[in-house]
Amino acid sequence: MQYKIADLNDIDGVLKLHAKYQIDTIKDEDKKDGFVTTPFSKEELTSLIEEEKGLFIAIDDGEVVAYVMSASWQFWSKWAMFAFMIEDLPNIDYFDKEITVENSYQYGPIAIDKRVRSTDVLPNIFNFAMTHMAKRFDYMITFVNKINPRSFEAHTRKLNLDIIKEFEYNNNKYWELGCECTVYLRKIKEY
Repeated sequence: MQYKIADLNDIDGVLKLHAKYQIDTIKDEDKKDGFVTTPFSKEELTSLIEEEKGLFIAIDDGEVVAYVMSASWQFWSKWAMFAFMIEDLPNIDYFDKEITVENSYQYGPIAIDKRVRSTDVLPNIFNFAMTHMAKRFDYMITFVNKINPRSFEAHTRKLNLDIIKEFEYNNNKYWELGCECTVYLRKIKEY
């Protein structure tokens, strides 16, 4: 398994994996095991790669089997859901830390091919992405839709992310999760 920051040559492989697990194109029988809600275009992934260096992938036998998207709030701000989260950042009570658009980033979505789930791919790609993003940001923030319990379990039990709060947006209920990057990375080095 190879973990790397994606380049433009990886976009087609990422989009192929994304289509397998995006809510509009996922097979019904696979929904119970997790899904991605946001669709992405080639242009958006190009921007994520060129401007943010925020697309991290796992490659196995020449195929993209996992990806993590991570970027500044500025990148995400064009999507209404993220604009809502940006507006709410001052309301986050996270161990008395001030969370801002300058000191935090939005992690996710993430997709992992079902043939490599229940392996070390999730923690490995998450830690790989976190190591790179921690060079620019102090805090990582993300969310999980409450109708996606597999993702919630993976992020809270496997990755040990903190549950910050619950919120509602567009008639959906979410958990907001996060961590302090350097503290998180220090903990994984201790294990």
